[in-house]
Amino acid sequence: MGGGHTEAMTAGRMQIGEAAERVGLSIRTIRHYEEAGLVVPSARSEGGFRLYTEPDLDRLRVIKRMKPLGFTLEEMRELLVVLDELATAQGEQRAGLLDRLAMFHTAARTRVEALRAQLDMAEGFAHQIDELMDQHNQQPPGALPR
Repeated sequence: MGGGHTEAMTAGRMQIGEAAERVGLSIRTIRHYEEAGLVVPSARSEGGFRLYTEPDLDRLRVIKRMKPLGFTLEEMRELLVVLDELATAQGEQRAGLLDRLAMFHTAARTRVEALRAQLDMAEGFAHQIDELMDQHNQQPPGALPR
């Protein structure tokens, strides 16, 4: 983050470029999430630029973490609604929201385990290739394998 953000940042609000940099997403990706209704900038500058706040960035971080686990845009939207409503819900409504949150937790854990299994397989393959490279680099061409 260099200088020149004084105009872009007003009372904790930042333009999309600063938001993208802070969250580690591209401007194009943030615009895509905006079009999908997942995150809406909290304000606009007098010049009409989107202005993002820290809570907007928190929403983008949730989305960013869900993406590698294969959650759909609709699932992301649903979780964000649950999180929004949990802030003020009480009683039976709160219990229902916590149940939905628990389902997301279970789904996330299951997907993490599946990714770990894929990573183990990929690491095993990379190790196998390493061994083959070592084996072939140590043998002169045309030699019989040991």
